[in-house]
Amino acid sequence: MTQKKIAVLGPGSWGTALSQVLNDNHHQVRIWGNDARQISEINDKHTNTLYFKDIILDEGIKAYEELSLALADVDAVLFVVPTSVTRLVAKQVAQVLDHKVVVMHASKGLEQGTHKRISTILEEEIPAELRSDIVVVSGPSHAEEAIVRDLTLITAASQNLEAAKYVQELFSNDYFRLYTNDDVIGVETAAALKNVIAVGAGALHGLGFGDNAKAAIITRGLAEITRLGVAMGANPLTYIGLSGVGDLIVTGTSVHSRNWRAGDALGHGEKLADIEANMGMVIEGVSTTKVAYELAGLLNVEMPIVETIYKVIYEGAEIRDSIVKLMRREGRPENEYIVEIKGLN
Repeated sequence: MTQKKIAVLGPGSWGTALSQVLNDNHHQVRIWGNDARQISEINDKHTNTLYFKDIILDEGIKAYEELSLALADVDAVLFVVPTSVTRLVAKQVAQVLDHKVVVMHASKGLEQGTHKRISTILEEEIPAELRSDIVVVSGPSHAEEAIVRDLTLITAASQNLEAAKYVQELFSNDYFRLYTNDDVIGVETAAALKNVIAVGAGALHGLGFGDNAKAAIITRGLAEITRLGVAMGANPLTYIGLSGVGDLIVTGTSVHSRNWRAGDALGHGEKLADIEANMGMVIEGVSTTKVAYELAGLLNVEMPIVETIYKVIYEGAEIRDSIVKLMRREGRPENEYIVEIKGLN
């Protein structure tokens, strides 16, 4: 692929790591953010020490505080901002963008209140004449590993497979590989909901439970994610792929995961407000828990693990008592959710 100009919106850990991948592929990368000190650091010192203490970025990666300059003449725009500000940033992009671009996002969440997926938000806020079909970039990936060029495989999903293939070619190289998928609903719901399960997995670790419990919450958590996603229109096969079980494994088992670390701290008895204050990054799983709980009610989908995590976070339920209640639920067939997916219930 010939060199492209790409604006990466969001100089967080994942935005920075993806910028390096694109730069390694000889694209012209522009990172946009609203923290003047961070932008200056990237440009002057070629570091982003808020997220990576020992990483030197290539001098070809330029940072911008002015959105119009970051977007000038770009071929593609990659959103990597927290879900809570995606709509605001998309509105700003729509106001200053003056030509059609490929629009991608690599964020993982669902909007509070509306319960909408990120691609839906972008479609609503950026006029169709200014963008391609939205492409979702998602899968099992820690920024801390991608930034040191560890092997990483993820998914590019779009209703338009040609757009997905374009993004696949933008990113793919010797250490970073993308697969295409046309199930946007499945990829986005998997990306968002695995953060909820990761909080629960971290809490089990913080409470001192072992690998048996870890396997249990990941497996049964995947069943819940699949149930809700299919009710929203997803393909169930997506959840056994990279953006489903792959992302759930990496997020639900690693200290690199801020959602896992937040749950671990909850398991150790720390208060959520203190955890959020000390994290230094958005814990998407906390807000997504509320959205998932509400969606499950609206769509009449049974999600006992999500419900338990919701009650711990938002209703102050005691964690150990909540686990006992979860374990003492009425016995059920393991594959019941498959019957539900087939619409035979």
